[in-house]
Amino acid sequence: MHRIARALVATVAVIFGSTVLAATSAAPSSAVAWTPPSDAEIRKILVDRIDVQHQGVGIVVGIIDKHGRRIISYGVSNQGDPRAVDGDTVFEIGSMTKVFTALLLSQMVQRGDLSLTDPASKYLPAGVTLPERGGKQIELIDLATHTSGLPGMPSDFYPIKNEANPYVDYTIDQMNKFLNSYKLDRDIGAKFEYSNLGFAVLGHIVTREAGMDYETLVRERITAPLNMRDTSIALSPSMKARLAVGHDEHMQPTPNWDLPAFEGAGALRSTANDILTFLGAELGYIDTPLSTAMKAELAPRRPRIESGWFSALAWGVYETPNQEVFFKNGGTGGYRTSMGFDPKAGVGVVVLTNSVTPSGGDDINLHILTGSPLEGPPAAH
Repeated sequence: MHRIARALVATVAVIFGSTVLAATSAAPSSAVAWTPPSDAEIRKILVDRIDVQHQGVGIVVGIIDKHGRRIISYGVSNQGDPRAVDGDTVFEIGSMTKVFTALLLSQMVQRGDLSLTDPASKYLPAGVTLPERGGKQIELIDLATHTSGLPGMPSDFYPIKNEANPYVDYTIDQMNKFLNSYKLDRDIGAKFEYSNLGFAVLGHIVTREAGMDYETLVRERITAPLNMRDTSIALSPSMKARLAVGHDEHMQPTPNWDLPAFEGAGALRSTANDILTFLGAELGYIDTPLSTAMKAELAPRRPRIESGWFSALAWGVYETPNQEVFFKNGGTGGYRTSMGFDPKAGVGVVVLTNSVTPSGGDDINLHILTGSPLEGPPAAH
């Protein structure tokens, strides 16, 4: 793989597989009750991020609590386009998709279709095997908590057709060949390593078990029951008309991503209003048959690298003596997104941005939820 390709693979892995900002370790003292900022204060943050720091094009913040839901937004869908972003603007949500994949898994466990401790290889096509180590096989729970030992990305991944749409030509057959040849370099379950590959495999497992493609499975078992009409991979004409253009780190427009082999790891598009509906279901504000599977998705706890953080099924969990926050972010070539919620406080937050900046909206999201500090402006170069 040539140097540029290697650099791009590293960039893709970081963008698509981002975990948690270092700033979250500086959350407020557990002895002090945190009061989320007002809508006016949040809007001021967004104005500063876009107009002063020049680290964004459009940002949409959605908040749901016991009083209902609200949207605070600033900026536009594209440079030079006067259309303001809002709660119905469509964004690529990248690795936030993993929460949906893990929820499908959790539903199947609740239905008795499979078990979290089943060997993942049991559900792969004939001739495809996952690596083993020390007599132990990779289980479904290992994939869903990023503790399988699989790498973040397959080493044979590098763009050929289009470096701006890097996943478009990586096939399932390539991924299966990589899995057949890969040797684990540590014990299964021994260490957290964020793995897009692991969730790509998990996505294929749930679709094979259900007997339908990923997008249909998400629609039939999650988005249709929750009436989330703007969450899908394929864009309806209405969604296409409301799609925010993605922008790179230089605030220049960049193509959308297609992820045929990695759908379960990051292919969904959505809106702030749809994600607020999802968070409302997580918080119990919406009566839904998904609630049992949602609760089960949050139950596992495996330690992550960051202090105070654990991994549930797809969700990152931040724990203090008085607070438990579930958080998941994502990103593609032109978008940074995140969602999180605090069950005890009854608050959920989504932040969607259409540009690739150092912090995206993670710091804004966690600032609203926990009081952790905002990222400062980037250093001068």
